[in-house]
Amino acid sequence: MLVKIHCAKCIGIEAVTVTVEVDIRSGIGIHLVGLADTAVKESLLRTVTALQSLGYSIPGKKIVINLAPADLHKSGSGYDLPIAIGIIAASEQRSLPLLEEFLMMGELGLNGEVRDITGSLAYAEMAARQGFRGCILPVGSAMEAVEFRDISVYGIRTLEDAVRILGGTEESFDLLVWNAPEYAQRRDRPQLPDAVASYMDFSEIIGQQHAKRGVEIAAAGCHNVILVGSPGSGKSSLAKAMAGILPPMSKEEAIQTSKIYSVAGRAHSGAGLIRQRPFRAPHYTASLPALVGGGSDTILPGEMSLAHNGVLFIDEFCEAPKKLIEALRAPMEDRQVVISRLKNKVEYPASFMLVAATNPCPCGWYGEGDRCNCPPGRREAYLSKLSGPLLDRVDLQLWLKSVNPGELVRGAVSETSAQVRARVVAARQIQAQRFRSEPIFVNAEMDNRMIKRYCPLDEPCQDYLEKVMTRLGLSARACTRIIRLARTIADLQAAAEALAAGSGQESGPEPAAGPITPAHLAEAAGYRFLDRAHLFE
Repeated sequence: MLVKIHCAKCIGIEAVTVTVEVDIRSGIGIHLVGLADTAVKESLLRTVTALQSLGYSIPGKKIVINLAPADLHKSGSGYDLPIAIGIIAASEQRSLPLLEEFLMMGELGLNGEVRDITGSLAYAEMAARQGFRGCILPVGSAMEAVEFRDISVYGIRTLEDAVRILGGTEESFDLLVWNAPEYAQRRDRPQLPDAVASYMDFSEIIGQQHAKRGVEIAAAGCHNVILVGSPGSGKSSLAKAMAGILPPMSKEEAIQTSKIYSVAGRAHSGAGLIRQRPFRAPHYTASLPALVGGGSDTILPGEMSLAHNGVLFIDEFCEAPKKLIEALRAPMEDRQVVISRLKNKVEYPASFMLVAATNPCPCGWYGEGDRCNCPPGRREAYLSKLSGPLLDRVDLQLWLKSVNPGELVRGAVSETSAQVRARVVAARQIQAQRFRSEPIFVNAEMDNRMIKRYCPLDEPCQDYLEKVMTRLGLSARACTRIIRLARTIADLQAAAEALAAGSGQESGPEPAAGPITPAHLAEAAGYRFLDRAHLFE
């Protein structure tokens, strides 16, 4: 008897259908075909042992298991459950009339328990998109898909739970993931693995008002920023404080980010989608595959993709290997990572905000009076790791001086992260309204067509930008990034005005975008000091 079971495979963060065909007829042996890797081939022994431990018999006939399509490489242990269900159904040991209405994945233990798998969020999304009645997943993995209410998501603990659901003879409401006791325990847990548990508040950072302004602009439009300054000037503190001013993700952004973490096997300990923007801070000695992504059988996302819709912070940037720094260039421009292997090619989204921090010279004290003992050539060689193409892609270049001792000792009144975050959120609301019909979310993602449509420049602005380009010798890419940055500065101004107009009221007026002015362009161009020649003279 031939039966078909629906399962899936992830290519990048998208799932594609895989059909497990099981046929039992005269002969001997169990044969697995369909371009399966070692982990899948090993599943036969696990599956047979699990079936026998639950009282099922293995037919003394030829069992052929085909994973279709045959030209698609299958990896991982998630095919254990569909293979076991296929053997049960093909040998007619149980009647499973609902077999073709569900998508199922799961790893089997030798005692028949079902263990968690990666990529379950992508599987549930595909099941909903293709019209399946529901999906059957391990209960821990099913927690990722609790927000897909259009289909029935079942969280199972043993193989017998799956047989019970597919049999259709008794109610299985208790197996729905929303009724599982694990769901009640997890829904109030923290939303993101490896997240910054407690970020520094802006009011705790003394001085550096210019840098704080730049960081606020970067957060408002998801612009790349580099912080250059002496040791102890507050570079790392400012970068980490960004976690407290980032707005929450929209549902579309949350789905994208959650799918990346699901595929990587780094799903958070809570239930549902990840709502907190990721803040990834790999050490500058991280390997290239760890940053970009890679692997042999399964290509996993790296830190760039794990920072999607969030922040990628790299401290001591100029100490990192040149190859690692240059690997950032293409993703910073294309907002995606393309990983190619001989037999495989995977694309992962990587729309991150790069926040880099570095000293201005090897000793770190250039610009602080006569404390620097580095010759000019050595200073220039140190920052030469920041190539022209890379700096073109960095919208804000901030120089941080040491804080004045008097200001440091006595302290100073400063805005809190909550006050800054209010403006950032209002600016993001303007961008959400602007790009409601576009496939992007923030100003930094605009292409040339969108810049022409959403960033019109009047005659005075065009004249000013032409003078800036001529004087600084900036590239065409730097020109477009200045315009994007000016658009964000204008949005922040409109957001601040709307918040001021609504102060003391329950709800103020909705912020609306204003035009770009020469003042906005001047501020945006002022953040590009590293593009200027003879910096260390």
